[in-house]
Amino acid sequence: MADHVDMTKGLPSNPEKATLEGRNKFLGFWIFLSGETIMFATFFGAFLGLREGTAGGPTAEELFQLPLVFIMTMLLLTSSLTSVLAMYAMKRNNFKSMMIWMTTTVVLGMAFLGLEIYEFVEYVHHGLGYTTSAFGSSFYTLVGLHGAHVVFGLAWISTLLIRYARTGITLTNAPKFYLASLYWHFIDVVWVFIFTVVYLMGIGGA
Repeated sequence: MADHVDMTKGLPSNPEKATLEGRNKFLGFWIFLSGETIMFATFFGAFLGLREGTAGGPTAEELFQLPLVFIMTMLLLTSSLTSVLAMYAMKRNNFKSMMIWMTTTVVLGMAFLGLEIYEFVEYVHHGLGYTTSAFGSSFYTLVGLHGAHVVFGLAWISTLLIRYARTGITLTNAPKFYLASLYWHFIDVVWVFIFTVVYLMGIGGA
């Protein structure tokens, strides 16, 4: 059944799924996320198997700082909320509001990334390099992989913001913004698992 069209706005109520191309993008995106989920599950498994291998180097309990990680988590979760608000604005055909909320998402994501880089520098300064131990290698690989996804997500959203800065919401760009927002939610969900499995379990010595 076709989406209801609001004639006062000139767009369907769900512009991101109003065309065959948009629906095909969703199908391809979910297939892509399936592969991403399997990849992260593999790295989580590797980390859990190697996290006790400190080789006499620094341990998670000695290094991890919960206040810093908590701030990082709040930044990323808040950025997920702002992307939701952006999608609500898109569905109301409020282009200006959508752009503001998506820009806020990028700013919060950059703040998270900056703190993650600071965190890595601090850990290296305290003796945890990539080759220091199995724990160090698995930690930097897992968390760094997530950081790389954050960079990709920021680049994706920023490109859309620049490319469509003056076009308004259309049936062509609505699916692109919506999928970028879903990808950002995926990044946030992965971070919640990292926060729990890597940091909370590490600080608690579990």
